[in-house]
Amino acid sequence: MKFVVHVKGPSDPGPGERLQMLERAQQVLAEAGVSAADVVRVDVPGRGGSEAGDAALRPELDLVVPTLQSGSLFGVKQGLLVVDAQLIHAAEAGLVAELLQHADPAAVQVVFVSGGALPAALAKAVKSHGESITLAKMRERDATDWLSSEVEARGLSLRSDAAAALLERFGADVAALGQALDQLAMSAGSITGDAIRAIFRNRPDEPMWRIGDAISQGDVPTALRRLADFLTYGHPLVLLAFLENDVRRRALAAAAPDIETFADWANAKPDAYPTKKAWRARGAVSDTDLRRALDAFVRADNTLKTAPEAVHRVTLERLVVALCRWYG
Repeated sequence: MKFVVHVKGPSDPGPGERLQMLERAQQVLAEAGVSAADVVRVDVPGRGGSEAGDAALRPELDLVVPTLQSGSLFGVKQGLLVVDAQLIHAAEAGLVAELLQHADPAAVQVVFVSGGALPAALAKAVKSHGESITLAKMRERDATDWLSSEVEARGLSLRSDAAAALLERFGADVAALGQALDQLAMSAGSITGDAIRAIFRNRPDEPMWRIGDAISQGDVPTALRRLADFLTYGHPLVLLAFLENDVRRRALAAAAPDIETFADWANAKPDAYPTKKAWRARGAVSDTDLRRALDAFVRADNTLKTAPEAVHRVTLERLVVALCRWYG
């Protein structure tokens, strides 16, 4: 293992993904022979959280310097864990990269944890002196595998409907799922889905793309459930804009002669996942149904902006059901 490791997560990690990133970082440090007591953790503040003033580093990053410059104390290897490293300023990144160049690999194990890419100078240093570990965004199918493993490890007895209910309540947030399993550890006998729904009343913070995926599959029950989850936290007009942009991409993809032209029209990169996904889906919806969808969006937009709030939810539900029929 290299003495510098970058644990890279998705650019917008949720609580469960952050937990996985930190657990992977701690695993790297343990494999390098660094005990928990010898790890120096540095949490990089976000924008507006702190100012460096005349100093080269903000106060929260001060410990980086002595940790990278000091030798092994009584033969004990130190660990440096930098969390939210994507928030390091460009000037700070240059200084840290220079320190890494002169650090003693036998004395320190460095782990950068970031949501997305590192600043350029640090990314270059990792490429020269270290290695990267990329963790993909947690999907519900990944959470299903994680949940199955954790249930077995904790010796819990969950019926299949209970596992499904947990995923309905917490989605792919494995941090919250873990806390729920801890709460269920004292339960006796087999745990049912009804018991889960009675104990846990929260709804997951539902990403909009999951609603879009359910609509594309024509899965009305899942799309409506995800819509209800989204509306717990999100605004109807935000979801409407997302779905309207989706139908716009579908229309552009249907009209474009090739993916490069489509990407140019959509102001996107040809190799970007959303671009390729929309291109693969072209032809799945007829021109007639695309026109129906566009007309439905105009009417839904007018309703949401002029009608009382009490009808907003039912308007979106009707729109989602119609889109499932036209897309699926």
